Amino acid sequence: MRIDRLELECFRNYGRQAADFDSRCNVIFGENAQGKTNLLEALVYLSCGRSPRARKDREMICFDAPAARMSARVSAREREFLMQVDLFRDRRRRMSVNQVAAKNNAALSQVYQTVFFCPEDLFLIREGAAARRKFMDTALCQLRPRYAAALAEYSRTYDHKTRILRDAEERPDLLAALPEFNERLVCFGAVLIHYRQQFALRLREYAAIHHRECSGGREELEIQYKTVSSVEDPAAEISVIAEQLRQHMEDHQAAERSSRLCLSGPHKDDLLVSIDGRDAKQYASQGQTRTAALAMKLAEREIYRNVSGEYPVLLLDDVLSELDPRRQEFVLNRIAGGQVFITCCEDDRLPALLGGKVFHVEHGVIG
Repeated sequence: MRIDRLELECFRNYGRQAADFDSRCNVIFGENAQGKTNLLEALVYLSCGRSPRARKDREMICFDAPAARMSARVSAREREFLMQVDLFRDRRRRMSVNQVAAKNNAALSQVYQTVFFCPEDLFLIREGAAARRKFMDTALCQLRPRYAAALAEYSRTYDHKTRILRDAEERPDLLAALPEFNERLVCFGAVLIHYRQQFALRLREYAAIHHRECSGGREELEIQYKTVSSVEDPAAEISVIAEQLRQHMEDHQAAERSSRLCLSGPHKDDLLVSIDGRDAKQYASQGQTRTAALAMKLAEREIYRNVSGEYPVLLLDDVLSELDPRRQEFVLNRIAGGQVFITCCEDDRLPALLGGKVFHVEHGVIG
C-alpha cells in the first residue's frame, strides 16, 4: 500500500499544499516548527480517523480558518482510493472514501494503515501502562474493525459508569443503572482482551527477533500481556472471558462504590516487558530501552503485513537523529519493502541510501 498524493487545505500551518510521493522512500527535511510532523499527522489521520497528537479535531485547523481539509490518493490491494476528511470548528467532521461517506474510523482503516514512530516512542518501555495500552489500541483499531467498535463502546460506558459512581453520594438513585453499565463493560471488555492477547502473542514473537538482532544476539526480549487477574486464560473464548470479568466486577462492587472509581476491567491492562528476565521498565539501560521500543514498533509493522498482505506505510518522525549509528543502521536495513516517510532536520545521506524523493518544508510550504 502507498500514498501517491496528499493535498492539505488550512491544516495546521499549511494553507493550500499538495505533494506527489515516491512509492519507496520520502525524506522530508527542514528546521524545527516548519510543518514536517504536521504532514505525517495528516497521513496518520487519513488512515485511522485519529491524530497521534491532537485531542480535538479543531486543534488541527488553521487559526484563522473555519475548516480544514485533508485528502489523499492511495493505492492498496491493487485498487485506487481517494480519501478525504473535512474538519469544522462548529460541527462534526466529514469523512469519505471514493466520494462515499465513511460512517466511522474503520472505513478509513480498511483502506490503508500506518505505523507512526516518533522520539517519544523510544521511551515506550519507561512510561506507564497507559502508553502501552495506547500502543495496542492504535494498532488494533486499524487492524480489526470489531476491536475499534468495542473500544469506542467500552470507553463511552466507562465514562458513564465513572460519572454514576462519582455522583452517587448526592444522587443514590443513579446506582440503579449500574448493573446495565457493568454488563456492557463486561461484554465489550471481553472483546478487548481477546484481541489484545492475540496481538501480544504476535508482538512477542516478532519483537524478540528484532531485539535479538539489534543487540547482536546478546539479549532476549520477552513481552507478556497482563489483564484482569480473574481472567485465567486471555486466549479463551470471549464468552468465557466475559464470565470471568463479570465475577471480578461483582467481587469489587463495594470497593468501587467506596472509592467512586471503576476498579475492574481491561482499562488497566498492560504489556510487561523484560530483558534477560529482568523488568525492563525498572532495570533496562537507556540503550536497552531504545532497542526494545524499536523492536516493538518494527514488530507492529510485521503484524500489519501478515494481516493485510501488504506493508503499512511507515512514518518515522525525526527518530533516526535520536539513535546511535548502530541503531540507525538497524532501522534502515529493515524498512525496505514498503513505503516510508522520514522527517529530519537536514537533507542528509538518507536519499542516497534508500532511493526516493526529498521534500523541503519551510513555514508550511512543501518544496
